[in-house]
Amino acid sequence: MGIGRSMNNNVSPAGPAGPGPQGPAPASGGCGCGCIVVVIVALVCALISTALTSVTSCSTSTVEITASTHEREALPAGAAEKTVLYDDADGDWIHSPAVVEQGLEEFYDLTGVRPFLYILPNGTSTSATELGQVALQLYDELFDDEAHFVLVFCDDGQGSFTCGYAAGSQAKSVMDDEAIGILSDYLDRYYQDLSIDQEEIFSRAFADTAERIMTVTTSPIVYVAGAVAVVAVVGGIVFVVRKRAEARQSEQEHLEEVLNTPLETFGDAKLDDLEEKYRSPSNDD
Repeated sequence: MGIGRSMNNNVSPAGPAGPGPQGPAPASGGCGCGCIVVVIVALVCALISTALTSVTSCSTSTVEITASTHEREALPAGAAEKTVLYDDADGDWIHSPAVVEQGLEEFYDLTGVRPFLYILPNGTSTSATELGQVALQLYDELFDDEAHFVLVFCDDGQGSFTCGYAAGSQAKSVMDDEAIGILSDYLDRYYQDLSIDQEEIFSRAFADTAERIMTVTTSPIVYVAGAVAVVAVVGGIVFVVRKRAEARQSEQEHLEEVLNTPLETFGDAKLDDLEEKYRSPSNDD
């Protein structure tokens, strides 16, 4: 079994406990072209907005979530015994068991690691090292397999919290240092979100952590590159559309000029010579 570790409401490194880090102008080609350009530009703006939202969304607070940089493989089914998911020793944190259990079960389903959340009475300890030892002790007392993850949570009663944890040797292949940092970030995010119930802090933190750590986070560069590519393609389309519209307009103007020109102006030298030739004999008579 892995050693007991710790985290507070900042990202906590492995090892000894300690504080961690924290509208365009219309086109000249007429209504048709102008409308097309406006629609295309609007679509581009929407795509760019979507890309940027994908990079910065999922946040109800200013907490930035650590990226998941490598693939993880879920533990095989049956690696962990199905045991209870939490114990609210404080007695005033979990009022809707189904809510917190839903997120913990989702974590288990995605990772194969069986979580156990232990909530100490508020103000019991603010020592991350001490809470890590509590987590290790609970693991030894409650579980015989190596696929559990124990999180000990303690609120200080003054708007902050501290956590300690212990992971079995199998669980550590999923809950590595980076994954622990991600869980810490989500706990911090939802702890600060006063719009949700207390149970949802843990439910969402575990569920979102599982979803994030079991995939590789897409780099923002990918979204930016995609947006640039879209702008380039659409810019080319707009250019072609405008050129065609200008050509049609020029052709239309030329046609109107021809139609408005009197026929007398379309003189022809050869026709004039021929007319003079046949007119000459009559003049001699």
